[in-house]
Amino acid sequence: MFELLRKAVIDMDDSKVAALVSQALREEINPVDILEDGLISGMQEVAILFARKEYYVPEVLLSSEAFYAGFDIIKPLIGKSSRKPKAKIVIGVVEGDIHDIGKNIVKVMMEAAGYEVIDLGRDVPYTQFVEAVEREKPDILALSSLMTTTMTQMDMVIKELEQRKLRGDVKVIVGGAPVNHEFAMKIKADGYSPDGPSTVTLIERIIGG
Repeated sequence: MFELLRKAVIDMDDSKVAALVSQALREEINPVDILEDGLISGMQEVAILFARKEYYVPEVLLSSEAFYAGFDIIKPLIGKSSRKPKAKIVIGVVEGDIHDIGKNIVKVMMEAAGYEVIDLGRDVPYTQFVEAVEREKPDILALSSLMTTTMTQMDMVIKELEQRKLRGDVKVIVGGAPVNHEFAMKIKADGYSPDGPSTVTLIERIIGG
């Protein structure tokens, strides 16, 4: 069952994923095992294929849809189980930028890795990021920008966190096509990542796995 589910995620077959998850639940298979040994295992293989450039953004997005087709079914059951998220992450695309494909890929990779993710969406004002840090008390704040003209919003978020004396409470990571390590260091971010799989690696390094 787990191998079939894993393959359905890799094959981007959302209807098959949903059917297999429903079947597994009828067979009283533990929802946590369904998630970890089936859905997450499939997305981990997708991440490897993406890193090897055997899969590209369209394939990753379709695999993500397949992942969520199963994840949405078992999410309420997982919430009642003993499985606890490794950390809480707030993510969003900065104000002025409506490009969220990269952010969506990072989100699914994070959830597949066992993190709780609060998605603020796209075109998010810097004050909304700061308010989310105050409200949610996340371990990580992930900022995305796909445009050189909106990159400065990341700096504004960090400065506002400092102004409100919240900077020490959260680690800030940044990413997106025009962003690089040098820019991340310039605005005093805690890390930079170019894509979904490496974002998970970065987060695990920051929070100590």
